Amino acid sequence: MGTLIIVGLIALIVIIFAAAGLKVIQQGETKVIERLGKYHKTLPSGINIIWPILDKPRKIYSRCIEQDSEGRSYIKFKFDSSIDLREQVYDFPEQSVITKDNVTTRINALLYFQITDPFKAVYEIDNLPNAIEKLTQTTLRNVIGELELDETLTSRDTINSKLRAVLDDASNKWGVKVNRVELQDITPPASVRNAMEQQMQAERERRAMILKAEGEKTSAILNSEGEKESQINKAMADKQSQILLAEGEAKAKILQAEAEAASIAKITEAINGTGSNPASYLLAVKYVETMKEMVSGKENKTVYMPYEATSMLSSLGSIKDLFEKK
Repeated sequence: MGTLIIVGLIALIVIIFAAAGLKVIQQGETKVIERLGKYHKTLPSGINIIWPILDKPRKIYSRCIEQDSEGRSYIKFKFDSSIDLREQVYDFPEQSVITKDNVTTRINALLYFQITDPFKAVYEIDNLPNAIEKLTQTTLRNVIGELELDETLTSRDTINSKLRAVLDDASNKWGVKVNRVELQDITPPASVRNAMEQQMQAERERRAMILKAEGEKTSAILNSEGEKESQINKAMADKQSQILLAEGEAKAKILQAEAEAASIAKITEAINGTGSNPASYLLAVKYVETMKEMVSGKENKTVYMPYEATSMLSSLGSIKDLFEKK
């Protein structure tokens, strides 16, 4: 019985020893193994076997966010033997920074990084999460201190690039690769925000006034051009109308003159056969028409006889002789 008990105890010790020496590493994680206090190896993912008494994993600080009983979040650092090789994100609380133009601004940032060398992450820095946080805060102050407030608000991409470059270079010694840095909120003081809002409102009003003035200017130009075109068209129409009217009058005068010439020719032809003077006949006709116009008015009471009435009478005598001869 004693022998069986001893064998059983030995078997139990072997099982416990084997179980302690069997390490299963999750995908995306690793462990740094020390043998008698000295670095031995870095375990890959999967099943690994170590010597339980001689070998043990080296613990490292990890950062996590927890909530208290009132629901408020707080940052907690704890020891853990597993090292996460996946990309991690740290959400840093707001901090006060001073810009180049001496404006105190509150900024919080997000940091995306990944542990690429577990050996350096364990042996080159004591508290890696705390070191990354402090480095990010100091670098953010330095970068913002070189920019004015307006540049800080409008140059987030530039700030992110500068932060990533500085942090990546500084954390390379710790076996950390900084992939990107993102600024979440930039909160200037209330007085500065009010001034900025007033400035933006004034700028909007100025743009509105400029647009309104440009619209009125364009409208005035279009109206003047329209009036100009209208006057030009009206002048062209008047010109064409006057030209057509003058051409009509000219043609009417020509036709009238041709008709009178034909009439005079016929009268001359008729009178030449009688031996009378055609000029005296035409003059007598004109005198008769003139006298008719003079006495045609209803209110005309006075009749004026022309001075050369004898000539007219002689012309009438010629007409009489003409008809007698006919």
